[in-house]
Amino acid sequence: MGRDTISVSMKKKIKIALGFVILAATVIIFIRYAATHPELMRKLGDTSPTVLAPLILLYLVWFAALVVILRVSLRLFDKTMSKQENLLLNAYSTLINFFGPGQSGPVFRGIYLKKRVGLGLKKYIFATLIYYGFYAVISAFFLFVGSQPWWQTILLMLGAAGGSLFIIRWYGKKPQVREGGGKLSLVNLGWLFAATAVQMAAQLTIFFIELRSVDASISFSQALTYTGAANFALFVALTPGAIGIREAFLVFSQGMHHLSNAVIVAANVIDRAVYLLFLGILFILVISLHAKDKLHLSRMNTNAPKHGGQGE
Repeated sequence: MGRDTISVSMKKKIKIALGFVILAATVIIFIRYAATHPELMRKLGDTSPTVLAPLILLYLVWFAALVVILRVSLRLFDKTMSKQENLLLNAYSTLINFFGPGQSGPVFRGIYLKKRVGLGLKKYIFATLIYYGFYAVISAFFLFVGSQPWWQTILLMLGAAGGSLFIIRWYGKKPQVREGGGKLSLVNLGWLFAATAVQMAAQLTIFFIELRSVDASISFSQALTYTGAANFALFVALTPGAIGIREAFLVFSQGMHHLSNAVIVAANVIDRAVYLLFLGILFILVISLHAKDKLHLSRMNTNAPKHGGQGE
């Protein structure tokens, strides 16, 4: 009995220590990134408040769309979590996704959802594939509608939709996805598409404002093509924040949006600087609420997941 008591006490101390390590690592990475990218901080200081304020508001809309996307993704498999936990999970995973390698944010989110709400990784991947399918179709529309004839745009969108549907249907046949049912209803899928469209519309408006702050002659159709090309970098984001990858996509698609390298670089520096400020807001949110252990990160090594159904 005494040995069991010591073991429980030791596990509790390890969990607390793990929570502090995660918190400290986040703080260190955030500060180090800001310190090693002084050009972003200088650009942030040079950005006019009339440009900065709407960009931050638009990034908040973009983030709110992510919260809705996660909520609907859980609903596809009869899972749920509180609004606050959803908000904090998205904030934490957004920070991780920028400062970590590759798509570390979605990976963290998948592990968390498995431990906390009992959503299997296969089901999480399936819901994410549906979201990525919508993301790809809308991005294809942006990419081609501003630069190609309407019939080419339709054909290319159908190609993107067909490829996405093939992958989703293929993955959806896995036993781990099919077991336990789910609610792949038109209502849920409609909400998921609508939330993705809002996220993409916010991203488009952000890029348009940034491009116009660099060159006032840039048209909305150019911004559409620019946004579509930039968004496809998500699928090969091997560097933190897709730094370098997104720029490469934009340079490669110059024949479509007709923007110079100088404009691409300047607009991306502004975007990185503003996004870093937005991450700072998320960082403050995560830090200020972490003391209450809202995400229970120190308990994620337990074997008993907290299944959805707790409601709001």
